[in-house]
Amino acid sequence: MTICTTAYLNGAFCSAADARISPFDRGFLFAHAAYEVTAVYGGHLVDFGGHMSRLDRTLAGIGIPNPLKGEGWGKVHRDLIDYNTLTEGLIYLQVTAGAYGMRDFAGPEEFEPTVFLYADARPLIGEAARDGIRAVFLDDTRWKRRDMKTTQLLSQALAYRAARDAGADTAFLVEDGRVTEAASANAWIVDAEGQLVTRDLSPSILPGITRAGVLDLLEGSGLHLVERAFTPDEALGAKEAFTTSAGAMIAPVIAINGQAIGSGKPGPVTRQIQRLYYQAMGADVAAVAPWTMG
Repeated sequence: MTICTTAYLNGAFCSAADARISPFDRGFLFAHAAYEVTAVYGGHLVDFGGHMSRLDRTLAGIGIPNPLKGEGWGKVHRDLIDYNTLTEGLIYLQVTAGAYGMRDFAGPEEFEPTVFLYADARPLIGEAARDGIRAVFLDDTRWKRRDMKTTQLLSQALAYRAARDAGADTAFLVEDGRVTEAASANAWIVDAEGQLVTRDLSPSILPGITRAGVLDLLEGSGLHLVERAFTPDEALGAKEAFTTSAGAMIAPVIAINGQAIGSGKPGPVTRQIQRLYYQAMGADVAAVAPWTMG
């Protein structure tokens, strides 16, 4: 993980080390901000249209005008890739409700957004994808509008810290006896009948762009999908489990609460989905992920 040297702030490219935002910014004071993170592979943006559509929905939902329309966002992202010669990694984008020199809850009638983007060079297909990750169950304490991708991430940050303290990598969050999501990803299982199960879309979960990409790839795969909530017991009894997100892409979950899932190793369905997704984003799978080819 390496933060690249050039960032973008309020209409101009600048040194990431020199970027400055007002302490009165509503993103800092109230977490009144949207964000997106888009993967870059081979110098190209992955699933970019879906990320920008979701950004537009989130901004509308939290009352912030979209500061860049149409091709504007695409140009900024591509320029950031070029400035940093980024071939593989992530671009983070945050749009806040801006600063106006005071602190009040309602704010002005119309906000003037703060826009910040930076690039993070990192491998997207690595050890976690190959070997799998471990999870724990935790109560889901997030706000009720999880379908909007905002910077209200304290619950997720604390979930990761709790998972680390328990010797795990992430958490499966539980509400009303059902798994909602992982700490920052959508959660999936392969049930006892071999069906692929992931929670149906609602305000309870984020409509993941990688999730949508996987759904698009299932046609003709021979896999049967069921979109519904599943219980922690179903997760523990599953043949396989994995998560989907822009950062980790397809991450096999090999244990939950210290109990092995299935064989305790990434399973064949997870490997098939990894292979399909990597191929769709233009990877030479035989070279970068030969462990999906078995």
